[in-house]
Amino acid sequence: MIRVVLPTHLRTLARVSGEVVLDVDGPATLAAVLDALELRHPVLQGTIRDPATRRRRPLLRFYACEQDLSHQPLDAPLPESVVTGREPLLVVGAMAGG
Repeated sequence: MIRVVLPTHLRTLARVSGEVVLDVDGPATLAAVLDALELRHPVLQGTIRDPATRRRRPLLRFYACEQDLSHQPLDAPLPESVVTGREPLLVVGAMAGG
């Protein structure tokens, strides 16, 4: 069980409130979590990752266990605390502008 916290605009788009709880088959990686999230909420396809390159959108960041996971390889294992559900994976919208 992996807990995912989405920013408000993506929760609204997916019509969810609070955390999204996902079961991930196989190794728990960021790519696997995003695949499971997009499978459960198809409306999110293309909002978190570019559909062609599968890379993170520039103004979104991934955090877990007080670590920025945004630049980690998508196939890197997630922290054990996230895999066991003790800590959530945070998808955070970056602030831009002046």
